[in-house]
Amino acid sequence: MMNEENASCVPPPAGLTEVVDALCAAHDGLTRLGIRGDGRLPSREALVRVVEDLRSVLFPGYVGIPDLTREGMRYQVGATLDRALRELREQVRRGLCFAECPEPRDCPACDHRAEEITQAFLHRLPEVRRLLATDVQAAYEGDPAATSPDEAIFCYPGILAVTCQRLAHELYRLKVPLIPRIITEQAHSWTGIDIHPGASIGERFFIDHGTGVVIGETAILGNNVRLYQGVTLGARSFPLDDQGHPIKGIPRHPILEDDVIVYAGATILGRITVGRGAVIGGNVWVTRDVPPGSRVSQENRPGGTGGDV
Repeated sequence: MMNEENASCVPPPAGLTEVVDALCAAHDGLTRLGIRGDGRLPSREALVRVVEDLRSVLFPGYVGIPDLTREGMRYQVGATLDRALRELREQVRRGLCFAECPEPRDCPACDHRAEEITQAFLHRLPEVRRLLATDVQAAYEGDPAATSPDEAIFCYPGILAVTCQRLAHELYRLKVPLIPRIITEQAHSWTGIDIHPGASIGERFFIDHGTGVVIGETAILGNNVRLYQGVTLGARSFPLDDQGHPIKGIPRHPILEDDVIVYAGATILGRITVGRGAVIGGNVWVTRDVPPGSRVSQENRPGGTGGDV
């Protein structure tokens, strides 16, 4: 049986030195040597803890805080929120230093901006909670299988994904680098729902089932929008600059007005508008504006089956 003593005597695999040398010598953009800020990237593990603490204060008694009582709620919510904000401030500082500091050093400017951003984020939390209350109610009212709003909070992946996106969206609006994407990509790995933190989402948003939903950065969703699994709100193409690189920051994803329903597997691409009260059927491919109140399905495509709507 191999033990630690004789394991240390086993020679390394043949060619190990050459492979290590090749990996260390590569200049392919995959190695980072701590040349920005204080050399530390934001921590995904720390941000998971932050999100869980924030969910605890947004859904007290449902998430994270055990045995919540009315008398102890202010203390428990306050202590949890204080812990989350302290950790968030540090992660925001790291993100700012990584993105903006040209060399390893303490950066008072990043410290100051991280404090300002964290304070601004704090004051947005009551509005985030108000929006989430509408999302939970929409989930309960929109799904006949839901027995209570509690079930939506406890069980529904759509509520978890939207909670993370609404938190990340506030940081995105505050121009925080890296952190918003880390949060929404973690939610993506948990739920299979991929919502970019830049997407603008109104009240009473409900994702039923949810697996495979994709919502792009510049998408705008009005109030009372409902999506089912496998829906894509994506970009149709990427205009290129003179060097052949995609042009960043331009509106390229759909606008869904109030009361739109999009059924499973539908794909809606480009900067088009789906008008108020429209219903998009399952597995439909939509690349042109849809008038308010329309019903789009496989059967009513122009020219029968096939082609774009």
